Formats: sequence, C-alpha cells, structure tokens
Amino acid sequence: MSAKPDMSSPIEGADHTGGAHPLRAISFGNPDVSVDRRDDGTIYLRPKLKLGDYPVRLTDRLHHWAVEAPERVFMAERDASGGWRKITYAQLLVSTRRIASALLARGLSADKPIVILSGNSVDHALLAFGALYAGIPFCPVSPAYSLVSRDYGKLSFLMKLLTPGLVFADDAGKFADALVANVSLGTEIAATRGAVPGRDVTLLSDLLATPEHPHLDAAHDAIGPDTIAKFLLTSGSTGNPKAVINTQRMICANQVMLRETLAFLMDEPPVIVDWLPWNHTFGGNHNIGLTLFNGGSMYLDEGKPMPGGIEETVRNLREISPTVYFNVPKGYESLLPYLREDSTLRAKFFGNLHAMFFSGAALSPFVWNSLDELAVQATGFRVPMLTGLGATETSPFFMSVRPDTSRSGHVGLPVLGNDAKLLPNNGKLEVRAKGPNVTPGYWRQPELTAAAFDEEGFYKFGDALKPVDPDNLDAGFDFDGRIGEDFKLGSGTWVSVGPLRARFVAACAPLVRDVVIAGINRDELSALVVLDLDGCRLINPKLPANDLAAAASDPLIRAAFRECFQKLLASATGSSTRIMRAILFDTPLSIDRGEVTDKGSINQRAVIEHRSALIETLYSSAPPAQVITLT
Repeated sequence: MSAKPDMSSPIEGADHTGGAHPLRAISFGNPDVSVDRRDDGTIYLRPKLKLGDYPVRLTDRLHHWAVEAPERVFMAERDASGGWRKITYAQLLVSTRRIASALLARGLSADKPIVILSGNSVDHALLAFGALYAGIPFCPVSPAYSLVSRDYGKLSFLMKLLTPGLVFADDAGKFADALVANVSLGTEIAATRGAVPGRDVTLLSDLLATPEHPHLDAAHDAIGPDTIAKFLLTSGSTGNPKAVINTQRMICANQVMLRETLAFLMDEPPVIVDWLPWNHTFGGNHNIGLTLFNGGSMYLDEGKPMPGGIEETVRNLREISPTVYFNVPKGYESLLPYLREDSTLRAKFFGNLHAMFFSGAALSPFVWNSLDELAVQATGFRVPMLTGLGATETSPFFMSVRPDTSRSGHVGLPVLGNDAKLLPNNGKLEVRAKGPNVTPGYWRQPELTAAAFDEEGFYKFGDALKPVDPDNLDAGFDFDGRIGEDFKLGSGTWVSVGPLRARFVAACAPLVRDVVIAGINRDELSALVVLDLDGCRLINPKLPANDLAAAASDPLIRAAFRECFQKLLASATGSSTRIMRAILFDTPLSIDRGEVTDKGSINQRAVIEHRSALIETLYSSAPPAQVITLT
C-alpha cells in the first residue's frame, strides 16, 4: 500500500464537494499500513512505521511546559465579571503539587479514588491534575447523574462500584441533594464553595494551601505506565456504568498518536475553545491531553449546542480565535446562522483555524458544505474537517481520516501504534483494536472485561466497517453500524441499523435529531423519532421552546415530516430499508433508564426494551392518530 514517508508533510486535499476551492494546507501524518488477509476472511491492518516514544506520565509534559513556557495560559474560564480567569503552566504546576500533597496525606488509592461530580472548570482541572501527579485515580462523572436524574440510579451504582475516598463538586450547595443521598458519612466531601446540610466540607482553597508533602517527588517518580490515571464511565446495553480503566500508558501513547497524525499540532501551540464534557473521552482525554501535550491553551466554553446555550459559545468565539476546533455535529449546525450573519465572527473563527473535528454522529452534507462555503468567504480556502473512529476503551484515538479523504461516514485507517482486526460477522466486517492505548479492562467487572476481548487480545468495538474499495484497502473504511444494533425481521432478513438511521436522519433533516428503528421479528420496520426542536422551529417559529409534545402534535411539523418520510420510503430497496410507520416522541428519553446519555447519544436497545408498549402501538392493526403511516 502506498504512503508518504514524511509523517508531517503539508498536503492539500481534493474537494469532497467537487468545488474549485482548495483545502488549507496543513501538516498531517500518513501511516503506511500493511494488509494481512487470512483464508477465513479476517483482515489485519498494521501501520508499518513504529509509534514514537511517549512519556511515562502525562504530568511529565506539565514539567516540560512549566519550564519552556511558564507564562503561557494553559486554561481559562469566564469569571463573575465576564472576563477570563487564567492559569498559566507555571501556576498549574505549583497548584498541582500542593493539591497532590494534600491528596497523598489522605491515603487515597485505586481502591479509594476521587470522584468529581461537577462539570468542566479550572477547579475541576486543578483537582484532576493533583490526582494525576500523586498517582491517585479519579473519575469525572456526568453532572446529569446528580442534577437531572430523579432516582440517582447511576450515581448510586457507581459509588458502590468505585468506593471513593473523596468526592468533589465545585458548588457543594448545587450538588447537596446528590451528595447527601449517595456519599457515605465516612467519605470526605470537597468543594470550591457551598455547604451540605449535616456534613463537613473541605474547601479547595484548603487543599491549595497544603505544604508540599515530603514524599511528593518520590510518589510522582513511582508512577509508571501501568498506573491507573483515571476511570471513565461508559454505559453498556443495560445502562449500568462500566468504569473503563485508563492507564498512564494509554493516555500518553494516545497523545503521541494524535501528535504524529494531526501533525499541525507541532507547528504552533493549539488554541482551543471547548465545551465537550470531561466525563467523556473526547473532551477529557483527547482535548485536554492534546492541549497539555502540545503546550496549548484551552478556553472553557460554558455554551451548549442548543437555544440559550449556543449564544455563550458565539460570545467566546468572538474573542478567541481557535487553531483547531472540536464539536459534535449539532454544535456545528447551531453555529451556522451566526457564522452566516456576522462577517467579523466568521473572520475570527476561520482566521487561524488549521482544522475542525467532529465526533458522536454523522455530519450532514448541508452543514459540511455550508462550513466550506463560509470558510472560503473568510479565507479563500476550505478548512479541513476531520473525524475517525475511537472509543473510551481506546483513549480514544484509533482510526483517522485524512483531509483529502474526509467525508461523513468515513473513518479512515488505523493510526500509528494501533493494529486493527476485521472479522467477518453476518455479512459485515467487525472491527477490533490492539495497541498501547487500549484499556486493560473494566474496574471490578471481570466478566465484562473478559467479554470485551477476543482470544488474541483485541478489544471488540462492536462496530462494523466497510472498505471504500475492497481491492484497495489504502482507500480506508466507512462506518457500517453497530453489530449489536442489527437484527432480523420475521422473514430472516438482516437489518443494518446504523446506516439506516443515518439515511433516515439525513432524509428528514432538519426536523429529526435521531431515530430508533424497531422491527425485531416483525414483518416490517417502524421508527420512533426524536425531533430536533431547533429544526422544527424553522418550519413553525411559533413553537414553544423545549416542548416536545407541542412539536410532535403540531400539524405543520407532522405534515413536513410526512413529506420527508415519504421520500425516504421511495428510496427503499427492500424490506430491510423500508420503514412504513413512525411515532414522534412527545416526551424526552430517560437518562435514568439508560435510553440516552448526557451527550444525547441514544441506546437503541434500552429504548426498545423500555418502550415496548409504544412499539406495540406502532404495530397495532388499527393504529391511533399519533402513528404516522405510509402506504
């Protein structure tokens, strides 16, 4: 397979839209992958070049930048006055060592780790780096488990799983109910501010005032590649959290994989404006890690890709010009109107931007092409849009597209340090991974660990891939759905759920955010539809905000959806792609029942399990008016 030996050579990519404007030339790696095809159809892909050396500890890079660029901003967040509270690399090292000293004095360990309940903040980062420096694992938890959940089911489960020795929330008062209900009396509570009725609260300022521990340097030096850095929670089909072990080797190796692939990170220190939650691997490993590893600056964005939240993101982007920008597809979609209407914002956003990156769902052609057009207006060239394939269990970087091959649904090839195994599975190719960035397993869940790896030690993603060109695997791979989501109709025909969901959402844009496909052992397929309220308001601006019931019953919305639904049916090629009935959800999916994550990702199995009555309504011989049927 052909490749360029220079892993940081500037390239210009072909136009995925067929337009005349070139991509911005950026430094980008291009690993040469060897292919080993076996007689049983299994394919092994292995990068020929070896992964570069990586540090033993992530905090080794903190020491490096505290010397090389002590006054450079590492992280900033808005303060009460609307300005930026900034912490430099030199300040981060001092604060990290003091907090680490306080944590060492408490006898914390993997058996008594730190749990962080609150979201992204400078104080969250300080505590996390203090834990990393002391060699004490920590676990950032979705704030939704404390603030949105009604029964604290997931929070209760993980507290029993992890048995923390210290629990932190930036605002103790805000999290007081969750803390009282789930933190045992013998477990220390720490916070930046606030109180918890009936409980003592250690203030972060007290931890920061701790004199350096006499054995601090020895404790830091004792941290090795297999030392557990953190636990990251991910949910299985049951919805109960799994605590993915993240070692120092995983995180440090993955950062070198990122640096040697996204080689433009070496051209100048990255500047990032970011909201992605740290309890997920994309925000918490990928983005924080590449900021620290490459001596960059991260500006915390309290905005969210939704009405009432995107305005804060826009405010930040008016002030800070990122060099690389990370978001989910909905985030890019929400930014489009502001980038279209404001030439100053457009120039600020695209002016220094080497690349954009998306994950979590497919990016629609409309959004992608719109970003290309806006970038050309601002700079004269398109800005590369990147993506790939990864998981919490792979730290997460595993596969990557190239700027010249990137398109929605394409995941590229494995990056340096990763071996990929493609195994025939019911007509698809199931992908598995092996590398220094892959987890050793799930904390205190040996049965789940055993089930996650095959006999050769490859991690089972549960995803399927499809070669762009079966005769030329150098062209890379497209995502082909989740193996566990696929099912058979009553006729025995397999339904490939992932690609069908993507086609459904694309056909019904901008009305639909996601869809659950039903039909296991049935004669035909049906759909349970999650509406996109922003898109619905483009059809009917009078719809109230955040009111699914109003949108689901609105005649204009239902008529517009039916028209899109009918076009989708016309494109069906057989029973495995023909959807005849649909229901628009009029209530939110439940985080307590594992139907949806705090990022909005849907668990198909959990929805089908918990919405059995609604599915029966879909298939009733005389369906009620809420069911939209086609003929």
